[in-house]
Amino acid sequence: MTVQMVRAQPVIETARLDLRPLSPSDAGLIELYAGDLRVARMTRSIPHPMPPGAVEAFIARSLSDERDEDVWVMDATRHGGPELMGVIGLKRMDRDQSELGYWVGPAFWNTGFAQEAVRALVAANPLRQTAMFASVFQDNPASARVLTQCGFAYLGDAEGYSVARAAKVPTWTYTRKLD
Repeated sequence: MTVQMVRAQPVIETARLDLRPLSPSDAGLIELYAGDLRVARMTRSIPHPMPPGAVEAFIARSLSDERDEDVWVMDATRHGGPELMGVIGLKRMDRDQSELGYWVGPAFWNTGFAQEAVRALVAANPLRQTAMFASVFQDNPASARVLTQCGFAYLGDAEGYSVARAAKVPTWTYTRKLD
């Protein structure tokens, strides 16, 4: 028998969903949604096509006690909805800051779930950080709107590498000071 000890990560409840830690049973839905080219192209790290074992490796890293990022699933089962609509995470940075990242499955675009998840994570501030940063590709204005509607302020332009695009892509960077 193997027992895996995972650093505590809270469940964060909102009006329509729960942000809960990843589980190995999430692999199928993560592969379904993250394997969609429309999702992968808007992230830095999701490859397309998704290689065998990539989702399982992501989950294992996310559950590791040595992880540098806490990842939550957007789960609406408590409200009669789907068990996984997307993923949101906070990567630890220096000086009590973290980098926010998220994606939502195409079936749930334009539903407000991304904004609800970001608002909840900012309000909970589970890592007790002083600031959060986020960047979005400039051809993804919907994600930029989510950030600005959640109180993030535009910081500047940059570029980031997208594994799915195999290219550098222009980005907008945002910051949010936390209480």
